[in-house]
Amino acid sequence: MTPPTSTGARTIHHEDGVAWLRRAPLPAGHALVTSLPDHSELTLGFAGWRSWFMETAELACRQVADESVAIFYQTDVKHEGCWIDKAYLVSRGAEAAGSALLWHKLVCRVPPGQVTFGRPAYAHILCFSRSLRLTPGQSSADVLPRLGEMPWPRAMGVDACEAVVTFLQKSTACRTVVDPFCGMGTVLAVANRHGLDAVGVELSARRASRARRLLLGGPPDDAPE
Repeated sequence: MTPPTSTGARTIHHEDGVAWLRRAPLPAGHALVTSLPDHSELTLGFAGWRSWFMETAELACRQVADESVAIFYQTDVKHEGCWIDKAYLVSRGAEAAGSALLWHKLVCRVPPGQVTFGRPAYAHILCFSRSLRLTPGQSSADVLPRLGEMPWPRAMGVDACEAVVTFLQKSTACRTVVDPFCGMGTVLAVANRHGLDAVGVELSARRASRARRLLLGGPPDDAPE
């Protein structure tokens, strides 16, 4: 396949992602891809964070167009000796928004068989839409063997980003990837590398600055024609 002749455009907003999302629904052709913050990143207490998490997942699903998708990359955490299942919390929010689960993938954060502490050896990627439905022929692997390079410790790995962007190009009308909690912009850089436009929102000025500059190699070898 022929690599794209140019990368997509990128816009980064330095502000609160929830406030930005509430401002207006996303236009058609925009897909939301994000990772909602852990309770350790907010000052709401655990119960407050849990409610915030579900409400924000609901908001994200409501703000995409009917035929568009909202995709969440989440890694579970332990709290007082119990696992916090973020896939469950995201699904609760999506259900409240009237969105259906199109797929749920697991990404290996370390090779299978290894013991990890504090965080599981896998991460979740969940894709929701109100109206879009996929045929059996659009199925893809449910378990991704590698997370890939992480430009910063809380990043969505590059291999996981590649799988998401490939899905968006093959199975949706997405031309712009939106991440309202973009951190240093990994998924935005991967989207640009595939020729898609990207919009990010980040509360940290330092991370927003990094997100504007992040580049990840050249065009992908498997970019669509």
